[in-house]
Amino acid sequence: MDLVSLQQVLDNVSFAVLFVTMLVYWVGAAFPQLPLSTFGTAGMAVANLCIATLLGARWLEAGYFPISNLYESLFFLTWGITAIHLIAENRSGSRLVGVVTAPVAMGIAAFAALTLPDTMQTSAPLVPALKSNWLMMHVSVMMLSYATLMVGSLLAIAFLIVTQGQDVELRGSSVGTGAFRDPKRLSQPSEGRESVATAFQSARQGGGVATIDRPATDSIALSPQRLNLADTLDNVSYRVIGLGFPLLTIGIIAGAVWANEAWGTYWSWDPKETWAFITWLVFAAYLHARITRGWQGRRPALLAAAGFVVVWVCYLGVNLLGKGLHSYGWFF
Repeated sequence: MDLVSLQQVLDNVSFAVLFVTMLVYWVGAAFPQLPLSTFGTAGMAVANLCIATLLGARWLEAGYFPISNLYESLFFLTWGITAIHLIAENRSGSRLVGVVTAPVAMGIAAFAALTLPDTMQTSAPLVPALKSNWLMMHVSVMMLSYATLMVGSLLAIAFLIVTQGQDVELRGSSVGTGAFRDPKRLSQPSEGRESVATAFQSARQGGGVATIDRPATDSIALSPQRLNLADTLDNVSYRVIGLGFPLLTIGIIAGAVWANEAWGTYWSWDPKETWAFITWLVFAAYLHARITRGWQGRRPALLAAAGFVVVWVCYLGVNLLGKGLHSYGWFF
C-alpha cells in the first residue's frame, strides 16, 4: 500500500473511531452503570495513534512538516485535542471529559476527511513564503495552543452544564493571593458561604444531598457526586488553560520573529495577528481573574466558554475571509 492510499484509509478510520468513541462516552454518561469507561479512553488513544501515523505518512511523502494546508492543520488540531483529552481525563478521573471533547474531535475529523475536496487534501509543494524552519516552530505551537485552550474551554462549558448555571462555591483550585485566599475575606462571617467540604460532611452524615446555604434567591441543592465533579472540572479546566496560554504566548512570539524575517516587521495588525492578540487577551483575563482575583466557578467558566468561540474565529473564521498576510491556503 502506497502512502496516499494509507492516508485515505487512516483519515477515514480516525473519523470512524472517533464517532464510535463519542457514542461510547454519551451512552456511558446516560447509563453510568454500564462498564464503558475504558472503551472510551481506548478509542481516543487509537484515534490519536491513527492521526499521528497519518501525519507522519504525509511528512514522509511531502518532505516537510505536515501543517501547510487546511486538511493537515485540521488533523493536527484533532491530534492535539485527543492528546490533551487523554491528559485531562487522566488528571480528572472523570469520563465526562470525553462527553464534550469526543464530539468536537469527531466533527473536526469529519470535516477534514469527508467535506474538503480532494484538491485540498493532496500534498503540494510549499509556497516560497513557507519555506522556513519557522513553519514547524510557529504553526505547530499555535495549533497545540488552540487544541489545549479548546479542551480547557470545553471543560469549563461542561462545568456550566453540571452546575446547572448556579454559582457554586468551590474548594479553591486557583493559586495566588486572590479573594479566596485573602485572610481578610476568610476571617469575615460566611454569610451563607458554607464550604463544599462541610456540605459533603453533612450529606454523608444525613445520607442526603449536599446543600450550600446561600440567600433564598440563590439556593442550590446538588448531590455530593455532582459537586465533586463540578470542582474537578473547574480545577482541570483551569490547569489545562494554564498550559495552553504559555503555548499561545510562545507561538505568537515565534510568529513575530518569523514575520520580521519574512516581511521586515514584527507586527502588522494583520487579521490573523489581531485575532491571535484578542485570543491572548481573553485567556490572559481568565488567568488574571483566577490567580489575582481568586475567581472560582461560573464567572471564569463563562469567560473560558467565550474563549472557545474566540479561538475558532482566530483559527478558522479569519481564514474564511481569505484576506491578510496569512492567506496561504488556509494553513493555520
